[in-house]
Amino acid sequence: MKIKNKSALIISILIPLAVGTLSALLSGNISEYSLINKPLISPPGFVFPIVWTILYILMGISSYIIFISEKANKAKALNIYAIQLFFNFLWSIIFFRFSLYFFAFLWLIMLIILIVLMIYRFYQISSLSAYLQLPYLFWCLFASYLNFMIYRLS
Repeated sequence: MKIKNKSALIISILIPLAVGTLSALLSGNISEYSLINKPLISPPGFVFPIVWTILYILMGISSYIIFISEKANKAKALNIYAIQLFFNFLWSIIFFRFSLYFFAFLWLIMLIILIVLMIYRFYQISSLSAYLQLPYLFWCLFASYLNFMIYRLS
């Protein structure tokens, strides 16, 4: 991948990082995760900020590839990216601040559908940008399992 516009790349990476940081700040006391009744296959709390930072960086790089492309359908792809980022932003607020575990699970299912749609649209423009989103999809699938099990155990 050749960097055509370093400023655009930096901004593309900072946008999802800022969304994730703001969401975490508005979510309340995320450290209470350790107090939630969780399934056996649950990572420790310190894993989440590390994983999410990596995922947000990959999202930013992926969106940059779409942004600099000259394909006609890039606006639609970036719109879906923005919508899924909004759903991503609200999930942790719904889950942590309001403890609405079942609603958060449904919200997460909608997010996963949007991620799949985004990956499809990104793939039409750049296979690399689509592949960079796969860890995000897999993490959200795992998160949906955790979310549902937390709902069931609460």
